[in-house]
Amino acid sequence: MTPGTLPALVDAAALASAVDPGALLATGGAVDGLRTAARVLVEGIGKGAVYFTIAVGLTLVFGLMGVLNFAHGAVAMVGAYLGGLVLVLVVGANTGTVATILVFFVALALVFAVTTAAGSAMEVTLIRPIYDRTPTYQILLTFGVSLVIEELARIVLTLRGIQPNPQWQAPMATTPDVLLGRTDLLGIGVRRLYLFEIAIGAVVAVAVWAFLTKTLYGLYIRAGSEDTEMVQALGVDVRQAFTVVFGVGTGLAAVGGVLLMWDPIWGPSVLLSVDVLLYAFVVVIIGGLGSFTGTLVAAGIVGVADSVTTWLFTTGIVAFPGLSEVTIFLLLVVMLIIRPQGLYGVEEVGGH
Repeated sequence: MTPGTLPALVDAAALASAVDPGALLATGGAVDGLRTAARVLVEGIGKGAVYFTIAVGLTLVFGLMGVLNFAHGAVAMVGAYLGGLVLVLVVGANTGTVATILVFFVALALVFAVTTAAGSAMEVTLIRPIYDRTPTYQILLTFGVSLVIEELARIVLTLRGIQPNPQWQAPMATTPDVLLGRTDLLGIGVRRLYLFEIAIGAVVAVAVWAFLTKTLYGLYIRAGSEDTEMVQALGVDVRQAFTVVFGVGTGLAAVGGVLLMWDPIWGPSVLLSVDVLLYAFVVVIIGGLGSFTGTLVAAGIVGVADSVTTWLFTTGIVAFPGLSEVTIFLLLVVMLIIRPQGLYGVEEVGGH
């Protein structure tokens, strides 16, 4: 072999490996695997954004007021139906246009305003009189309110014959091109619904953070949660601040319900209240009761875990349909064993 033949052999070997079908298949499989992983991650972040939107209201109420609101899930259920009501009344069955998105934002604002006012009224009339009692009273009261809301919803839906209507099972099921369709994001086919949820969740996170840290009213709320008597002595109406917090927390739960109304996996349902409450409590416990940062991180963890386990089931890798729920609650159990106060929690929270 002459020295000149070595580069030729090397080039020939490189060319052979470059066109080898096995190498091409392996490379293509790796690229497809990375794309699938990225898609599952984006979908998980989208789910986490919805969980955060719902859970942040719960962690605000408990972290700043020390109130365990078991009616939180029922409010999310009401938000889903109210959002669906606005869409059905305004756009009807023709929900395949971009105008539906604009109507959705109107519905979002209306639902938030109505449920915030209702939550504030609930705090003044029902919650405020039992602040000085043990948490058992709060749990029993809010759980009773949840049962009343669920039964009222069931009665109204049964009398009006709304629930069997396919429009109400998933109001956006007829809009594959608007939200349920997929879009190409850096070569990854992602359903637009998850991108929309990420955008809404980011807006909610920034708005709540700015309200608590950049406004004078937010300062009153945080100070009142630490030492109510001292803040009152300075002339601040702490009771009014707590009323606003409870109302905003309730409104955020309803906003999360409106987002779930779009999702064909969830959709409006009376049983939505129980499912939402369980997921919200899992998020706030993993993140740490009362911690805004913990809720944000925990929502991302739960959302990604939900997305990965759902993908494992839908692809047939795992045949157990309850894998997602088992995994999420297993995360909760592990967290309670390793770090009972949560990722960012402290030994005691709730200034009230």
